[in-house]
Amino acid sequence: MFLTTRALVLREAKYKDADKILTILTETDGKLTVKARSAMRTRSHYAAATQLLAFSDFTLFGNKGRWTINEAETVEQFRGLRGDIGLLALGSYIAELLEAVSEEGVPEPEILQLGLNALYALASRNYPPKLVKAAFELRLMCLAGYRPQIDECAGCGRTDMDSARLFPEHGELFCTDCRAVGGLAVSRSVIDAMRYIAGADARRVFAFKLPDAELAGLGSVCEAYTLYELDRAFGSLDYLKKLRI
Repeated sequence: MFLTTRALVLREAKYKDADKILTILTETDGKLTVKARSAMRTRSHYAAATQLLAFSDFTLFGNKGRWTINEAETVEQFRGLRGDIGLLALGSYIAELLEAVSEEGVPEPEILQLGLNALYALASRNYPPKLVKAAFELRLMCLAGYRPQIDECAGCGRTDMDSARLFPEHGELFCTDCRAVGGLAVSRSVIDAMRYIAGADARRVFAFKLPDAELAGLGSVCEAYTLYELDRAFGSLDYLKKLRI
């Protein structure tokens, strides 16, 4: 059985002497694990197409539930990431999050497109990395079924709040009159930004601005909410924090 599809490489691992095992997120079949024979050899004709964060055209051969790359050609390498260790670390975190929320064999085109848009945004350097990271985290949670209830206070229904507290354990926002302690503190600007991220057109998710202090607050809330909902650690995020990006 042959499968032709485009996919983003989320993970690569050495296998035997020159082979690699890849985790890829495809347009047609969701997340797949595939073998790339001889991909680590100097003269491999698809070495570039099988590297981490490459978006490539693949022709796969399937046999008894196992996939092997027959052909591969690079569509986009996101070269703007590869000369900057901080951007590459953030790209790796994006890939790790995509892998965490995706299922084997289940097409998730919106999640793949969000990942590609985030990598393009970073590689083009048109948006601050901290903004891309925060917006990607929150929008990914929305697409994965963890959208927080941020349109109004869960206690009194108020929509216009100067400050509030987001409680990850039930994904609800409370004004400070209803709950003054606990949860994650958010300002009016952060609430507005979160509402924008959750509801924006897919092509405009990163098209907003915040002052540095408010952007830091948005980043803290989106990261904390993501880590709570997924209930796991991410090695790429730990490394990113060591770089203090």
